[in-house]
Amino acid sequence: MIKRTVEISTDGCYVHVKHSQLVIEKDGDNVGSVPIEDLGVLIIDSHQITLSSGLIATLAAENVAVVFTDEKHLPTSIAVPFTSNTIQTKILAQQIAVSVPNKKRLWSAIISAKILNQSKSLTACGKDGTALKEISKNIPSGDPKNLEAFAARIYWRKLFGNDFRRNRENPDANALLNYGYAIVRAAAARAIVGTGLHPSFGIYHKNQYNPFPLADDLVEPLRPFVDVKVFSIVQETLAKNDTNDDLIFELNRELKGKLLSILAEDCILDGRKQPLLNAVGLYAASVKQFMTGEGKNLIIPTL
Repeated sequence: MIKRTVEISTDGCYVHVKHSQLVIEKDGDNVGSVPIEDLGVLIIDSHQITLSSGLIATLAAENVAVVFTDEKHLPTSIAVPFTSNTIQTKILAQQIAVSVPNKKRLWSAIISAKILNQSKSLTACGKDGTALKEISKNIPSGDPKNLEAFAARIYWRKLFGNDFRRNRENPDANALLNYGYAIVRAAAARAIVGTGLHPSFGIYHKNQYNPFPLADDLVEPLRPFVDVKVFSIVQETLAKNDTNDDLIFELNRELKGKLLSILAEDCILDGRKQPLLNAVGLYAASVKQFMTGEGKNLIIPTL
């Protein structure tokens, strides 16, 4: 079953659980509901929404990632459960014990997949991705020469032009990228805890102030899925505005809806089509199997 991504952004709502349904009430009236078993990610995009403790507990039991946003409507925190796997303590010990050489092999596989997806992203957007495809074939263990960064410089120039800079604070296409990446990161965090791995123990990312470095590791090959969607939105906006001025994007309901749809779109995983949200779960499971010695190969979603 394809899990749904739902956003609630109306001020003054009371959200609770009733008969296994997430129920949204406003001023005493029922304004919507959805079966909790259908949810994968819930986004709360208002500081004026009340969640019941019973709902929070039920969402955790159903392995639903809950994302909270800031005043700019950008996700700032993720709540994920830690009871999804019955042998989590055993898996956590194995995760901590992963050797440095194995972490390097994992990281090179992830970066190779990321750069390959960037090449596919360029192709999907009508650009030439040949150079990145060649780079993706030659990532040494641990990526010691930081070919990821080298590929990124080529990628962003080709995708959005020479003047584009990847900057979280810019209100241009960066605002859309920020939101899309945060949604995919939440899906990755949800998938990680579902396997019994702990998102705080990363492969490459190690910032002590970041509670989800493993999610940041696993999300790298998934970013190009967002990039393709954002490129499409930018091109549609340019066509409508007929202007060469820099575009400023306000994250309204329409734009957020387009970005939220990414998790339901198809990708290729191990040669077969899968909705991206489902594929992220299988991807995380393959990482867990590698870390625990149950498998040797990662299966990573591709465009």
